[in-house]
Amino acid sequence: MAGPLRIGIDLGGTKIEGVALDGDDCEAARRRIATPRENYDATIASVAGLVATLETAAGAPGTVGVGIPGTISPATGLVKNANSTWLNGRPFREDLERALGRPVRLMNDANCFAVAEAADGAAAGAATVFGVILGTGVGGGLVVAGEPVRGANAIAGEWGHTPLPWPAEDERPGRECWCGLSGCLETYLSGPGLAAEFAAATGVALDAAAIGEAAAAGESAAIAVLARYEERLARALAVVIDIFDPEVIVLGGGLSRIARLYSEVPQHWKRWVFSDHVATRLVPPRHGDAAGVRGAAWLWPRTGA
Repeated sequence: MAGPLRIGIDLGGTKIEGVALDGDDCEAARRRIATPRENYDATIASVAGLVATLETAAGAPGTVGVGIPGTISPATGLVKNANSTWLNGRPFREDLERALGRPVRLMNDANCFAVAEAADGAAAGAATVFGVILGTGVGGGLVVAGEPVRGANAIAGEWGHTPLPWPAEDERPGRECWCGLSGCLETYLSGPGLAAEFAAATGVALDAAAIGEAAAAGESAAIAVLARYEERLARALAVVIDIFDPEVIVLGGGLSRIARLYSEVPQHWKRWVFSDHVATRLVPPRHGDAAGVRGAAWLWPRTGA
C-alpha cells in the first residue's frame, strides 16, 4: 500500500457509505451499511464500527473524514440543517472523535461530492461546478477552482431549502417541510418527494428507484410523474444557473441513476434560464451515486497532516 490510509464516510439518511483510499487514491476497501434512523447514539456507533471494518479490510489505520447532511454551525459548533434531524443540535464531531479516539474532519456531504467530481470526476477541468444531491434529502455544493465554497454561515449551496420557483397553482402554497417552512425544493425533488407524487397520482407506493425503472419500461403513470419531476428540477436548476452560472452541474444521490434526467432537464431549463443560450452541462457522476466518500477522505491531505 502506498502512503497513509485515508477513510471517507458519507453519512446519508438511509445509508452510510465508507471508503478507504491508499496514498495513490486507489480504493483499499469500500463498505455500505444502513443508517440507524432517529437514533443519534446508534449513528455514532455505526460510523465508528464502519471505520473499524474498513481498517480491518484495508489492513491499516487511517485518518477519518465525514460528509454529513447539514453542516456544523460556526456559532455553536453543533450540527444544523440536517434532514437527518436526530443529528441537529448535537456535538457530532466531538462525540465521534471520542468514539474513534482520534481527530475527525467534517464537511457538508454535497460539498464533499462536488469536490470529488470537480477534482477527477465528471466535472474535472471545470472552473465552476455545482454538485447536487438528490436522495433522501436535497442539497448542493459549490466548487470554484477546485475549492468548496462554504459561505459566511456555512450554508453555501443549500439549495434544497429554497422554494420551488415559478410555482403552478396546484403547487401553492407548497408542501410542508421538516424545516418548518412550506414549498422547499426538498419536498418535491427528494426521493421521498417523488414517491409521494407517484402515490398521490396512482394510489400505489413505489420508491424513487422503482418509479425510474417503471418509466424506463414505458409505464405511462411513471412517465407522467417523472416528466413533472424533470420540469420542476429544471426550474430549480435554472435559478442556480442564473445566480452561479456554473460550467457543469453534476447530479448525485440515488435519483442521479435515472438516465433520462440528463436529456430531459436541459430541454426544460431553456425556458427558465435568463439567457439566449445555456452552455451549462448536466452530467451524471463519474464516481457513482456515492462519490462524496472520496471528497470526505480528501478532507485530510495525503500526508495525513
